Amino acid sequence: MTARTCPDWPQLMELDPDLQFKHYVVSEAQLPAEALARMSSASLGEVEICCDLDHHVFNPGHTDSDVAEALRGTHWYDVREWATSGPGANGSSSNAA
Repeated sequence: MTARTCPDWPQLMELDPDLQFKHYVVSEAQLPAEALARMSSASLGEVEICCDLDHHVFNPGHTDSDVAEALRGTHWYDVREWATSGPGANGSSSNAA
């Protein structure tokens, strides 16, 4: 599977224009081991995540719910958290790693 731009990119760019959301299968995203260990029965080659890999931000609306739940408490941000209380809250992610 190749990475694909999220169809909701116009709305997501309004939250932070530096973020580039694409759809991946989880095995492509190289998620943290702690998140992978929390996933109950997800087949990493079949379930999807919509995310910006460089900024570690995921879109829960287009991400498998098991994956989204597993990412909570890691260094990954839900896009809503990113935009309101995370690094994107100031309107720019230029200082984010």
